[in-house]
Amino acid sequence: MKVLVAVKRVVDYNVKIRIKPDGSGVDTANLKMSMNPFDEIAVEEAVRWKEKGLATEVVVVSIGPQAAQDTLRTGLAMGADRALLIKTDAEVQPLAVAKLLKAAAEREKPDVVILGKQAIDDDSNQTGQMLAALLGWPQGTFISATEKTGEGRLSVVREIDGGLETLSLAPPCVLTTDLRLNEPRYASLPNIMKAKKKPLDTVAPEELGVDIAPRLTLVKVEEPPRRKAGVIVGSVGELVDRLKNEAKVL
Repeated sequence: MKVLVAVKRVVDYNVKIRIKPDGSGVDTANLKMSMNPFDEIAVEEAVRWKEKGLATEVVVVSIGPQAAQDTLRTGLAMGADRALLIKTDAEVQPLAVAKLLKAAAEREKPDVVILGKQAIDDDSNQTGQMLAALLGWPQGTFISATEKTGEGRLSVVREIDGGLETLSLAPPCVLTTDLRLNEPRYASLPNIMKAKKKPLDTVAPEELGVDIAPRLTLVKVEEPPRRKAGVIVGSVGELVDRLKNEAKVL
């Protein structure tokens, strides 16, 4: 089973982001960048499949500038075999990402495409679903457990509002990972050194025949309002009165 894992370069989750003075977006200058945490979980799952003998090859793919090579090298250090960078300095929105990943899937011909359920920078939670629709493949989203069953099928447990749902999928399929699927490993120094020698190919969106022109316009980015200080009420009656007449939530 060949696995294609999509990863995204984002601002590290430990970094406090800053909004640009003109409200046009997030200021990423001189900020630490890293692999999207949900995508890191996806890489870990694919590598575990390979260690169990369920996967024969793990290929990581990313879309972004030249600096995204660092993110791909992280995936290679975790255990992936090869990497593909779809290089572009332009803004790439979820639909364009899905189209590019579709082209990458048609090029690599994987049995499974696995990616994080969402990126922590835009929180769109759209790419996996769009990719499955474009490919015409079955999908398992928000998965928290996977298992290979008979006849080459995959059994996945996905988290839904009402609890857990188990699906049986026949490859080729698309999976998106949730937080409880696994705990990603730290890449060891020897593996980081080995990753530098692993194959990493670069291709442009134009070579894949994909139009990545934005379909959405960002109007404004602003910080959420600061939380007001709490107050101590003297009785349940006063609490109900404040909730009803001041907060207007009752």
